Amino acid sequence: MFLALFGTVVIAGIIGYASERTGWTNNGVIPSIIICVGGAFLFYFVRIMFGIGFSAPGWNAIASSIGALIIVPTHWRRR
Repeated sequence: MFLALFGTVVIAGIIGYASERTGWTNNGVIPSIIICVGGAFLFYFVRIMFGIGFSAPGWNAIASSIGALIIVPTHWRRR
């Protein structure tokens, strides 16, 4: 269980870093990593409590990190 948690954090960090370096987001490297890791933690614990998600923890980490990058920055933008 703890190895899945550590793997989730590593995958989320890689996705946050890669999304910033490719230009997909413009939050900064550290904020993107924090957003991804936060979303991955949330989805990890939802998976443990309710059993909602994919069967593999890696797919859960990827989906939750991308989802957090989509939801969080656009929620706080002012137009």
